[in-house]
Amino acid sequence: MATKKTRLPTIEKLKKDTIKEMEELGIYKTQYNRIIGIYAGLLRQYISFEKQFENSNYQIEEEYTNKAGATNMRKTPLYSAMESLRKDIVTYSDRLGLNPKSLESISAEKKSTSKLDIMLANLG
Repeated sequence: MATKKTRLPTIEKLKKDTIKEMEELGIYKTQYNRIIGIYAGLLRQYISFEKQFENSNYQIEEEYTNKAGATNMRKTPLYSAMESLRKDIVTYSDRLGLNPKSLESISAEKKSTSKLDIMLANLG
């Protein structure tokens, strides 16, 4: 059975999808475009690495012989890179408000500076 080769989404597609999600949440500003671009690049790398990880039968460890000749098990470079990317993606998604916890804090900030609050402050 032949495996179907799927194409990676482009960085531009991932940027557009991220912007759309942020617009739907009411948190998008054009000033975020540079960060969104970095986030999209990280996502694309991660998706690429996921495919490679699947092709390796999800190999997490490999044998490694150090300079002294001792053989040990170590994480594969691919798996290590994926771990690092996951942390970076979470950090960027926090900054962009794309997870429930960060969205909650953004929503709280918006509520505290509502138009009604500003008008009431100006009256008193």
